[in-house]
Amino acid sequence: MWGLGGIRIGDALGTPARPSGRHFAPPTLETVVVPGPGADRRSLHLALTQLAEQDPLIGVRHDEVRGETSVSLYGEVQKEVVQATLADEYGLDVTFRETTTLCVERPSGTGHAVEFDKKDANPFLATVGLRVGPAPPGSGVAFRREVELGSMPYAFFKAVEDTVRETLGQGLHGWEVTDCTVTMTHCGYSPRQSHAHQGFDKSMSSTGYDFRGLTPLVLMEALRRAGTLVHEPMHRFRLEAPADTLGALLPVLARLGAVPESTAARATACVLEGTVPAARVHSLEQRLPGLTRGEGELETAFEHYAPVTRGTVPRRPRTDHNPLNRKEYLLNVTRRVGE
Repeated sequence: MWGLGGIRIGDALGTPARPSGRHFAPPTLETVVVPGPGADRRSLHLALTQLAEQDPLIGVRHDEVRGETSVSLYGEVQKEVVQATLADEYGLDVTFRETTTLCVERPSGTGHAVEFDKKDANPFLATVGLRVGPAPPGSGVAFRREVELGSMPYAFFKAVEDTVRETLGQGLHGWEVTDCTVTMTHCGYSPRQSHAHQGFDKSMSSTGYDFRGLTPLVLMEALRRAGTLVHEPMHRFRLEAPADTLGALLPVLARLGAVPESTAARATACVLEGTVPAARVHSLEQRLPGLTRGEGELETAFEHYAPVTRGTVPRRPRTDHNPLNRKEYLLNVTRRVGE
């Protein structure tokens, strides 16, 4: 097909018989891409961004503070694909750091926060109140309003909603926050003002910047009061192996956190089905040949997210201006605006 330069994976062609959404399983792994000799970080970031534009299944995350770029993955083999593509199409030699698991955060309760225009320590000419609460698994993020749409310019409402969705990319532990409802409970602004016989005075009037700057502070305070639970990705697995290796397989599966839910016998073979943490899939793949004399077959696919209940709750380094720390956030935002 020709003439479809802007098409992306997941786009529908023609008129589907029924409404169709995007049903790709989310990537469950992430790794930092390290530029090799002669590959500068700027060129690497540009190349990875272009790859992500061509294929939305590739997620790119840039950390300005550390000068690092990460890509999301579906498996270890995908590293080799990305590495080869960067070398062949962009002439960039890269390596990768150790793969980590991509978790998500979900609100564990309901929290509310509000800051009023020209009151207390609010440096922005805006009033924003937000309530955050849990929503059914798989529902994503819903934004609602309990305030009249005509109570302030629509552009300010749009600035709040867009900033809410962007800010939820990093929760209390640094992971994307999902399956929640964010409701705007308060709003307010300073109308356009000017001195007598003079023009518009920005220092006395609200702009979209005020709402984009204030929203992360209010949202993260509401989320802090609600609390979040970190959830790790779980894969459903199907493992077929010689029946006489079952005794060696079961203890290893248990140590990897896998939970066999059914066992079936087929002649001299056995079939196990169950769930395993995504973080342990690669270890299982590596150990399987030795446990099954090379005869084991493993299939895995993402199934759901489950709360992290063992060990230390995993955290992810922040790449934003950290609205969880008010002083740090305001310093960074004010400095950037000044520049």
